[in-house]
Amino acid sequence: MRVFVVRCTPWPDDEVFEPVVAAVEAHAAGVEILRPGLMAFPAAGPTAYYGSEACAAERIVDAVAESCDRECMVGIADGMFTAFLASYDGKIVQPGHTRRFLADINISALGRPELSSVLRRLGVYTLGCFAALPPADVADRFGADAAYAHRLARGDDVRPPVARTPAPDLEVSVDCDPPLDNVEVAAFTARALAAQQHRLLAAHGLACSRVDITATTCDGTVVSRTWNHEGTLSSDAMADRLRWQLDGWLTRNGAAASGIAKLNISPQGLMRAGHAQPGLWGDEGEAESRASRALVQVQGLLGTEAVATAVLDGSRTLAGKIRLVPWGRARKEVPSKRRQPWPGSPPEPSPALTSVAGRVVQVRDAAGTSVGVTGRYVLTAEPAAVEWAGSSPLRVVAWAGPWPVEQHWWRQDARRFARIQVRLADDRALLLLLEDGRWFIEGSYD
Repeated sequence: MRVFVVRCTPWPDDEVFEPVVAAVEAHAAGVEILRPGLMAFPAAGPTAYYGSEACAAERIVDAVAESCDRECMVGIADGMFTAFLASYDGKIVQPGHTRRFLADINISALGRPELSSVLRRLGVYTLGCFAALPPADVADRFGADAAYAHRLARGDDVRPPVARTPAPDLEVSVDCDPPLDNVEVAAFTARALAAQQHRLLAAHGLACSRVDITATTCDGTVVSRTWNHEGTLSSDAMADRLRWQLDGWLTRNGAAASGIAKLNISPQGLMRAGHAQPGLWGDEGEAESRASRALVQVQGLLGTEAVATAVLDGSRTLAGKIRLVPWGRARKEVPSKRRQPWPGSPPEPSPALTSVAGRVVQVRDAAGTSVGVTGRYVLTAEPAAVEWAGSSPLRVVAWAGPWPVEQHWWRQDARRFARIQVRLADDRALLLLLEDGRWFIEGSYD
């Protein structure tokens, strides 16, 4: 089956994804959300309507750009996995050319780091080399998940983007009285409904990989979306997708501006729960699941913003490189190319401790005169001692730098500063920053 996969670039946040889906859905039926920023649908309808796959892809890209001011790329191929990889470059893989397209792609594209690491040590670096291995040998040596990955590498997708109709008794719904018109209130309803759905599936020995979310508004309008997951949806994962969708309907595109009177969840992609049971040596995600539940309980006691995890960000300052994200929200790290060393960055390794406030110090030369940096970013003298309030000067036994930085020089909030590294007589090593004529401790090394 020919499949379209639409990838948004830059990757949108959860709260701005709903208008993108609506723009695509205006030109294609049966849209499945694989994850925020990624969706798939059968190619037959749009291709027949617009005359060719290229014309349909162009129209969808234009529609997203016009209505949402977002860029997207479309991959088209014989199967979802191949179309997913083709979407990185906006390619159309012609019918019958799937294996040729996949042959030279790096093995890491399978999204299985442990399997990829083992295959590289065995000399298998590309999907083509992996696909050439005998299927029975792959299943015997690496297990069921590797056998599934082997089918992907051969271009034999096992699931087209077609929703499966679940049994009616597996659907759950709730009448909202009063109607839901606030995202925070809706989030509590979403979590309770997701837990109910998960218990119902478990009672039947089933799991699902997709879920239909349908809302009926106070004015009678019915809106629906299908969300997809790479594995099986846990209760928490289902609640997250329900919360993201309600956020989009209530606050972003106005689809449920009058309030939601009824909410319905319908499981799709049903499978026996045994297919998702823990492996012979235990479930690798069990510890993560216990930790997640514990953190959620702490949030219930202290508030959502009280529990956060660190995410790498792009910044010219050490403190700005770490961004705290409340637990449960999407952790979107800055692409690696934006985390490359900035001009003026000190050499690796980075300091072990970062001083957020920036302790003020004095850097002096051998004559006791303050050391500065000239307009050409050259030290006015060699650092000989560092002192700060309440302590005696410490002799500098080695130093390096300076590394100048001019940040946002074209704006009113422009910053100019320079850094040096110093090693003191007590074996401490510091990263010092000079800005507006004052020296600060920006970090310290182990």
